Amino acid sequence: MIKIAESLPPNPSMLWTLSKQCGIDHAVGGLPFNEPFNGSDSACDYLPLLRMKQRYEDAGFKLEVIEARPPLNLAKRGLPGRDQEIDEACKLIENMGRLGIPVWCYEWMTDFNWMRTATTTPSRGGSVVTSYDHALMEHAPNTELGPISEEELWVNLEYFLKRLIPVAEKAGVKLAMHPDDPPRSPIRGVGRIMRTVDNYQRLIDMIPSPVNGVTLCQGNFTLMTDDLPSVIRHFGKQNKIFFVHFRDVRGNKDKFEETWHDDGKTDMTACMQAYKDIGFEGVLRPDHVPTVAGDSNENAGYSAFGRLYAIGYIRGLREVVYKA
Repeated sequence: MIKIAESLPPNPSMLWTLSKQCGIDHAVGGLPFNEPFNGSDSACDYLPLLRMKQRYEDAGFKLEVIEARPPLNLAKRGLPGRDQEIDEACKLIENMGRLGIPVWCYEWMTDFNWMRTATTTPSRGGSVVTSYDHALMEHAPNTELGPISEEELWVNLEYFLKRLIPVAEKAGVKLAMHPDDPPRSPIRGVGRIMRTVDNYQRLIDMIPSPVNGVTLCQGNFTLMTDDLPSVIRHFGKQNKIFFVHFRDVRGNKDKFEETWHDDGKTDMTACMQAYKDIGFEGVLRPDHVPTVAGDSNENAGYSAFGRLYAIGYIRGLREVVYKA
């Protein structure tokens, strides 16, 4: 059965307590960047990771995925210093293997990560969500490092994976590539390559390996296809779905807004059925929720109360589909 997890920061917070009260036993963690290293000099070193893992376990969570990255922009751009960045990523994977943390969620978005043009778009009942309108970005300046083409990004990604995949195979850690968000190119002069189903197949075929796979972020993949359940089955039949972000949107890749989990464009029940049909037993977590009355929008898309609704909704879907 699919495992429902929550994204929990590396240090205990009220969200840890609320998640446990909602029946969550699995954690998607960050990296201990603020750990007092006691002789270590990196969040990717064994002892900081061990202490972080112990915190999750002491609170009753099994750490299933690390969804944070050491700096990788030089590697993405193929600039001097990239080998040192890749060394650090290799260290992370080696230590995840030693600690039995099975999945690393990474991405190949250069210069900036996920992008929104608004964080206060009105939604149901006065809640607010994030949204993106590419027309508002047409005259945005290039990033500080300037334009980079999609083909350059592919070349640099292949270089990165040729270094990392043998390490991951030896460590027994799966590499789950997250889509570009939004899945369109370019933005601010920067190419974006993880933005189509075909490009994901190119990634998988580029270096065939049982550890080279996908973070199936539904909010992005549903902007790439009109039939998300078929895409789940396509990658699932290849055993390439390693991690799932369960969320939804309304619109297209150039103009969309986040939605409540039960109010978007996607048939979420059909998606859950697809995961069951492919025998996926990995980790799914809710992602990008509305900010509701009484909660803070300081970390837009990740407010605590909206996540509680999402957890309940997903647990209900799982019960209906997996017990049918």
